This record gives sequence, C-alpha cells and structure tokens, in this order.
Amino acid sequence: MIKKRNIRSQKDSRERDTFFMQHALDLALKGRGKVSPNPLVGCVIVDVHGHRIGAGYHKKYGGAHAEVEALQSVETPDALKDATVYVTLEPCSHYGKTPSCADLLASLPIKRVVIAQKDPNPLVNGSGIEKLKAQGVDVSLGVLEKEAEQLNEFFNHAQRFGRPFITLKIAQTVDGFLADANGDSQWITGKAARKKVHEWRSYYDAIMIGRQTAMIDNPKLTVRHVRGRQPMRVVLDGPFSLPRKLYLFSDKYEAKTTIITWNKEASLDYVDPMIKLMKHNYFRGKVIQVAKKKGHIDLKEAISALDSIGVQSILVEAGQQLGSALLREGLVDKVELFMSPKLLGSGTRSIMDLGIFAMRDICVLKEVTWKQIGEDMLLTGYR
Repeated sequence: MIKKRNIRSQKDSRERDTFFMQHALDLALKGRGKVSPNPLVGCVIVDVHGHRIGAGYHKKYGGAHAEVEALQSVETPDALKDATVYVTLEPCSHYGKTPSCADLLASLPIKRVVIAQKDPNPLVNGSGIEKLKAQGVDVSLGVLEKEAEQLNEFFNHAQRFGRPFITLKIAQTVDGFLADANGDSQWITGKAARKKVHEWRSYYDAIMIGRQTAMIDNPKLTVRHVRGRQPMRVVLDGPFSLPRKLYLFSDKYEAKTTIITWNKEASLDYVDPMIKLMKHNYFRGKVIQVAKKKGHIDLKEAISALDSIGVQSILVEAGQQLGSALLREGLVDKVELFMSPKLLGSGTRSIMDLGIFAMRDICVLKEVTWKQIGEDMLLTGYR
C-alpha cells in the first residue's frame, strides 16, 4: 500500500510540474519579437499548498526578467516559504542589464526551482543552477525541455554556433515554380499564408532579400495585417546599384534597411558621416561592406557581419538565386515552404543547382511537419 501511494505521489508530482511548466512556457511566448537578443522566458511560482501565487515573463529587452516579474506579482511575501519556482530557462548568474536572478532566488526562502532548459550562454551554462544548489535549493532540470528548446531556437542557435538562425521561406506552386517567365509571383499563395508571413516577420530580427527580388518585386518587407515590431530589412546589393526610389530606401522605415555590398567605393559614400551631411538625399540606413566571392557577395561573411551587430535570427524571403546559394553554403537552418494548389508549367523554379548529383547526397529535411494554412500547405523542416 505504501509503495503504491509513493508511485501515485510521484506521478502527481510529475503532472504538477508539467502543468505549471507549460503555463510558464505559454507566458514566455508573449515576449516573442520583443526581447531579442535575450531569450524568451516565463516563470510561475507555486506555494507549499500547490497554489499559484505569482507569474511573469520577460516582456522587453532591457526590462525585468521573468523571475523578477513573477516575484513582484506575489501579494504575500510570506507565501514564498518552501515555495516552488518554475522557470523555462536556467536563471541568469551574471550581472547584465539586470542583476543575477540566480542570486535573487537563492536569497529567498523557496524550497525548489524547476527548470526546463539549461542556458547555453557561456556566461551562465550551469552556474545559475550551481548557485541555487549551493544555498540548499532543490533543483530539477529538464521538465518540458524539448518544448523550451524549440521556444528559444533563435537564441539557442546563436549561443551555440555563433551565427544567426536562418529560415528560408519559399512560396511555390505544386509543380515547383515561384514565379512565371516574367518574374511575376503575385500571388502564388493565398491571404492566410501571406498573413502568416507577416506574423513571422515580427518575430525575426531581420528579413533578407537579394537584389533581383528588390528590383522585380520592389517589396516593402514591413509588418502588416498583424500587430508586431518592424524588423531590420537586409538587401544584398553587391554592385550597390539598386535605385533609391525603391520602398526599402525611401519609405518611413528607411533607417531600418541595411545594404550589404562588396563595392568598397560606393559604400564609403554612406559610411563617412561628413559625406552624408553633404548629400541632399543620402540613404539613412546602414551599409555593410564585405568581400566578393566568385562575382557575388561572400554570404558567410555577410551573415557574420549581421551577427556582429546583434542579429540573432533572419527570415530569408528570397528568389531562386539567393535561396539556392544559402542552401549550397549550408547556411539555412529551417525551411518554411508554402505549397499552393496551383500549376504553372513554366517559369522560375524555387530551388536550383545545390551541387547535388546523386541520390546518396540528397538534402533531407528533419523534424518535418505539414500544416494547412488557408488553401495552401505549409511544410516546415530543419536542415
């Protein structure tokens, strides 16, 4: 009887941990698109009787961390005695924009901290857990870890690999075309799919296109149809010759546009502040000069340059050439491919020339899911 009671008690404990951690993950999601380059974090505090007494999430970059938000929501400080804190990411152990959350929690009369994922940031990476344990706090790690990892896939990737997480978005017909023979692609997908893309834009630090897409489509690359922040707009313009009348260089978000070029002479006109002052219609965005590789922009150097200015995630809304080049270079981490129930028969293929000549070398996407978005199907897969 005692053994059965213990088994039941352990099961109840696991279910309780899962329930409150899921709540913390749901809270963390509310900060999406607002906290980068910080991670998404949610926190729930439960008293000794199993009642939720506090909850919070990281709302914006530079603001209070989730643990602080949750603690500030606790109405009766005495309720913290022997309480359990559920947090989606290991509490920070260093002083950055805000004080150490690990030190704060360790100073309180809490009994237990349940953590979904260890922080991959080298400044933390287990030291927050050690600080808690050193003060006698019981620490449980790995509750809904997979869900927490996916929640912060941008942050985790940037910390572990030292470069931004790159998603390639493709919109194509069933027979694999993304534009007709004249380059027209409006609209292959339906309204629901296009709205989804605007939602994604608000989550990423930057949206990237090539010069061909800029010339043919003259896209705005703004967040519309949904509420959300406007990300950086990145256009790869090797020769630095795109007309300044394009939306990217003339609308109200001009300052959020970054041009990446290999043209040293042209870029200097916009890097030198004195020359800027002398020009009547100078470009108010940012210009980054990188190396030239086989007649084109060195993509790896371009991505590295974006990483150096704090970009952790990039949504690529490119045409065939840039999308294929990124795939060839091994720079794509995730593919979001919309397949429209339409046939074109000819035009521009979505992907060409990946340098693959045999089935044994074929690129296989992993963790693939399919989802219907309006009349279109969305394939999501990882490299």
